[in-house]
Amino acid sequence: MSGPLPPPPPAVRAHAFAPALAVVVPAALALALGLWGIRREGTLWGDEAVSYEVAHRTLPEIWRTLGHVDAVHGLYYLFLHGVFGVWDGGLVALRLPSVLAVAAGAAGVALLGRTLAGTRAGLLAGLVFPLIPAVQRYAQEGRSYALVCALVVWTTWLLTAAVGRPRGRRWAAYAAVILTACLLHEFALLTLLAHGVTVFRSGPTRPVVRGWGAAAAVVVAGTLPLAVLSSTQSSQVNWIGAPGVRHTLGFAAVVLIGLVCARTPPRAALVPPVSRPGAVALPLLILPTSLLMALTPLRALYVERYVLSYTAALALLLGVALDGVWRRTRHGDRRARQAGYAVTAGAGLLAVLALVPVGTYLRTPQSRQNDATAIARAVRESAEPGDGLIFTPARRRVWTLAGPEEFRGLADLALDRSPVASGTLHGTELTPGVVRARMLAARRIVVVHDIAGEPLDSADRESVKRSTLRAAFEPCGTRRVTRAQITLYARPGTC
Repeated sequence: MSGPLPPPPPAVRAHAFAPALAVVVPAALALALGLWGIRREGTLWGDEAVSYEVAHRTLPEIWRTLGHVDAVHGLYYLFLHGVFGVWDGGLVALRLPSVLAVAAGAAGVALLGRTLAGTRAGLLAGLVFPLIPAVQRYAQEGRSYALVCALVVWTTWLLTAAVGRPRGRRWAAYAAVILTACLLHEFALLTLLAHGVTVFRSGPTRPVVRGWGAAAAVVVAGTLPLAVLSSTQSSQVNWIGAPGVRHTLGFAAVVLIGLVCARTPPRAALVPPVSRPGAVALPLLILPTSLLMALTPLRALYVERYVLSYTAALALLLGVALDGVWRRTRHGDRRARQAGYAVTAGAGLLAVLALVPVGTYLRTPQSRQNDATAIARAVRESAEPGDGLIFTPARRRVWTLAGPEEFRGLADLALDRSPVASGTLHGTELTPGVVRARMLAARRIVVVHDIAGEPLDSADRESVKRSTLRAAFEPCGTRRVTRAQITLYARPGTC
């Protein structure tokens, strides 16, 4: 009787593990980068302060809040509420879901690249993804954008699987994942348009068209109630302006890089029925951002983080292109190989040298628009017990959400009902006449406001705040904290 088969030689075993390592290594890199400086020196910016405070409300309070404001982020707040219920770990608990999401996204990009263009292309794409500065930024923010991006990556992989072998359960999984992404942030619905282009460019069969169409209909129907509700809260995005020249040119450069990379042919034997990597990645890279930018004349809605999944498409295209360069280098003569290796090493070194300062900066308080922790500290240092406190515009009261104890002893002169009591993010305020009377009764007022150059809120209450300060008080001193300004006002001659 023959004995057991001998184990495969080491080279064969190593080769068998290569596909798995191509997925695990990018995820490990993303996890390490996400954990690096995750506390950001103990600081918190305004949007994260909202996430932190709303997630700590009771479920009835959260539900009531979503009826008034921020329904678009409702599922995320409920998810965070569960996270804090399991472990209330402060800033780490707030940001850890985003870190893990980016790690999962890196694994998904690697798997997608491996499926479309081979193991090495997948590994390179997965490694590029967490190095992109925008990905590093949102990997450490207590908001939903990293989770949405990761879900879009995995739903794109599910799409390639379902198109390659149409099965009901695959389309069901595809619909479930992308619907979850849309409920976390409804702009993920733009992914459906990108996927539709990919499907119809692949020369689809009738089962593919029927399966994708049914999945898309389920996702649209499931997202529609949230879209209707959030449309009644559209004043929340009135702060969004038209994309500036820097953003427009930056996006154009990204598209150009993607188009150049898409010209690199993958290994022909590995091209699946869904099509080449460019047909999967380019629509996702271009369409969501382009559509939001194109809507600007009607309604300004473009913000980079709303369409963060473009980074996954860019990483996929770069990974495939790098793999193509590597293959051409290996198959050239000795001089060509040496030149190719030198160019590759030099490009890698330059990329690291460029990314290290960016990565270091993204982990500092100065990297965010504002710092609620530093604002609270500046107010405390500027004020004395009994001083009045004014926020102008009123929405800047969100900077107090994460640390309300820092503002105790100060009289919030315009506040009628607190954020929790009113089921809002920044509370409700008194009528303009009452606000003016309360301001005139104060001797000193600490004013938390935007820096010079920001557009002024034209509401009557805000105009009254500004006119009363000009008429009855004089500024004693001001200090800027990121994009916030804290000014102490007092009666003339008493500074």
